[in-house]
Amino acid sequence: MKKIYMDNNATTAVKPEVLEAMLPYFCEQFGNPSSVHWAGRMVGGAIEKAREQVARLFNCSAAEVIFNSCGSEGDNHAIKGTADALKHKGNHIITTSVEHPAVLETCEALEKDGFEVTYLKVDHNGMLDLAELEAAITDKTILISVMWANNETGNIFPIEEIGEIAKKHKVRFHTDAVQAAGKIAIDVRKVNVDMVVISGHKIGAPKGIGAMYLRRGTKISRFMHGGHQERNRRAGTHNVPSIVGLGAACDIALKNMDKDYAYVRHLRDKLEAGILSTISDVKLNGHPDANLRLPNTLNVSFNYIEGESLLLFFDMKGIAASSGSACTSGSLEPSHVMGAMGVDIVLAHSSTRFSLSADNTDEEIDYILQELPPIVQKLREMSPLYGRDNPTPLSCDECRMVTKACG
Repeated sequence: MKKIYMDNNATTAVKPEVLEAMLPYFCEQFGNPSSVHWAGRMVGGAIEKAREQVARLFNCSAAEVIFNSCGSEGDNHAIKGTADALKHKGNHIITTSVEHPAVLETCEALEKDGFEVTYLKVDHNGMLDLAELEAAITDKTILISVMWANNETGNIFPIEEIGEIAKKHKVRFHTDAVQAAGKIAIDVRKVNVDMVVISGHKIGAPKGIGAMYLRRGTKISRFMHGGHQERNRRAGTHNVPSIVGLGAACDIALKNMDKDYAYVRHLRDKLEAGILSTISDVKLNGHPDANLRLPNTLNVSFNYIEGESLLLFFDMKGIAASSGSACTSGSLEPSHVMGAMGVDIVLAHSSTRFSLSADNTDEEIDYILQELPPIVQKLREMSPLYGRDNPTPLSCDECRMVTKACG
């Protein structure tokens, strides 16, 4: 059976070059970088090399890079650290209704501590109204937090324009760039942004490592207390192999970005056009202008069917995709992103995300376009909403899969 992986917004495979760079730091170069002796100095140099590699992806100085464990930690540090550091100036935060749970739940936690949060709405394409954003700013606003690109739809937000609004009103600006990193340029010298968060496992590095750009001079409270690591900004013994891996992954991403963008965009557009031309009653979730979406992301809803059932049939054909973000895939509730966009609840339940990488091929797209229409048709014939009198019988295996999906 073919195995086709199209869930790269959930996680990516560690690149062979990244693994090769990491291997010496598991056994041969095992020292603690906080130690002053030779063993510590050897790995300390590797950390600083990786810091420079990450800084090149951001186009910032190495001193502005903080290593952490993941994107969620970075978002928590940026938001909670700012709230604590600036609470004497105000208690108002502005974010969006389509952020990752790492941002939304952090803001909800701060609301319990007396902070006020404005959750900006999006339109039916999932995009923001910048006039509404600017109108929400008050003299108590201390932070704007807007993701660079949405993990479910792939929508790219106008970060440069938001940065100018933040600068005009002297409000700190944080962006979760976990999905954007490595796919499109992130240049903090061109964009007025104070904090940018990325995650290693989205760009070919291992899970459990991330980084945050913190603009020089930006005051932020420590998120973890203990040792003096990361210039007293984040305590904890460094995860040396993963830090080295993140640095290598950032180097590869920067080197291949233009080439990978064009190739993956070709595959995504082929898949999108094939689905829309061969299957009826399909809704594109996200901005209709493909230039305003990440090149690798396609989110569509197939009317009259349940997304989880579709994914189970996909799995039987060796195709790995997603019904939403990996962090909420255990929930029976429709995606909060689809809800914020006003997608009908039936369509929201059928939303399916394909997130590609440069490892995918034209042949894999052809295979999906071959297998998808009959799967959709079979599931629709099972649906009472579809209104067919003579549904095609399911096999025993298919029936068990669908029964499990439907509870």
